[in-house]
Amino acid sequence: MKQMSIQDLKARLSGAVAAAESGATILITRHSEPVARLGPAQPPGVHRGGRVGTGRLIPAMARGTGGRALAVLLEDRGSR
Repeated sequence: MKQMSIQDLKARLSGAVAAAESGATILITRHSEPVARLGPAQPPGVHRGGRVGTGRLIPAMARGTGGRALAVLLEDRGSR
């Protein structure tokens, strides 16, 4: 079980919620004393992997395409 202070929880709330969604239980402490527990709500039929919320987003296209992407989109759009 992972432990996290209230101050750390405030700073990293979305990551803690993602960890709880994936099944982890987090013990919340104040001055090293346990005060609460954050865990999964376990909705039926929803499974989240253990790495949810830990990856980074990768852009689909590199910046600075010189308008080539726009030209392809306009060509695909046609006369719509």
